[in-house]
Amino acid sequence: MKDLKTVQNFNYGLEKIFPEADDFLPILGTDYVEYYVGNAKQAAHFYKTALGFQSLAYAGLETGLRDRTSYVVVQDKIKLVFTTPMPDGRESEVAKHISKHGDGVRTIALWVDDARKAWEETTRRRADSYFEPYEESDNDGTVVRSAIRTYGDTIHVFVERKNYNGVFLPQFEKWNSHYNPTSCGLKYIDHMVGNVGWGEMNVWAKFYAETMGFANLITFDDKDISTQYTALMSKVMTNGNGRIKFPINEPAEGIKKSQVEEFLDFYNGPGCQHIAVATDDIVFTVSEMNKRGIEFLYVPGTYYDTVADRVGEIAEDLELLKKHGIMVDRDDEGYLLQIFTKPLTDRPTLFFEIIQRKGAQSFGKGNFQALFESIEAEQAKRGTL
Repeated sequence: MKDLKTVQNFNYGLEKIFPEADDFLPILGTDYVEYYVGNAKQAAHFYKTALGFQSLAYAGLETGLRDRTSYVVVQDKIKLVFTTPMPDGRESEVAKHISKHGDGVRTIALWVDDARKAWEETTRRRADSYFEPYEESDNDGTVVRSAIRTYGDTIHVFVERKNYNGVFLPQFEKWNSHYNPTSCGLKYIDHMVGNVGWGEMNVWAKFYAETMGFANLITFDDKDISTQYTALMSKVMTNGNGRIKFPINEPAEGIKKSQVEEFLDFYNGPGCQHIAVATDDIVFTVSEMNKRGIEFLYVPGTYYDTVADRVGEIAEDLELLKKHGIMVDRDDEGYLLQIFTKPLTDRPTLFFEIIQRKGAQSFGKGNFQALFESIEAEQAKRGTL
């Protein structure tokens, strides 16, 4: 890519500016991610306890909602919303989503300056509208939101909150809780990965390019992402300021069933496979999560035999990384450290990636072999390989 620039942003660290992206929205960052779940209160408690999130906001019967209940948790720049249906919403989209997919991501909300313009620009480029722009107001001001459909049942909500000073959104109140475990050091969402069906990767890459003005940051084919048994392909799409990155994965032919095929089977269609969250100290973050019961994929000890030759000098103690199963990779601009949790739900679908970037802007291509072998080992235990 030509004329690529790197700038410093207070909220997101080093950013890329992608001149190829037609950044007509533009997107300021991830506003929130909403899960539809069977029990919002318990899901919020789990994310607080195990991943270090804090109580932020609540909406439900006490705030005038009859069909659903939502809890919002926060950790630095990351806001997660957990929503579950109430009896008045037993036939709602929330209930139907849970019945079809299990607990999973429904909404990837994007923070914009102008939610009306974002909706107009994307629908003019043939995005399928989910809802038209509308205002929500309370004593703290006004929020404007609009939404479009994306892969599967996932939607993007455009959120304009420049005239709002409330805790989260209208109809939400501050969630006061005496139980707020300490942070695990998570800072912001680095990227979110969508799994789509056979032959659909280019369709959705084109959607993000033409409908939302994104650029194709990098492409991985089945030679890049494969093992002896399975393979997949991926295109990473990014907006102009680089704050939003959406890798889009599709299955590729292999001897056995790939992780993408397993996801599609258990999620009953395309959806968000994992959320990558950034940290400034991955050893601290992983240590804390381990103490709190989070399980990570096992990385064979032999992986570390060649790390020094492949990656070169790094600031971290390699033995400490090996102890925690943290992988390392390098590109032309630096290196990164990453690790992946096991699925956070009963279905083998959604999981988290923990990533620390030390200059690198890539996605750990050098770790794909070890990572996929670890995933295949888990698939074999589940009988889904």
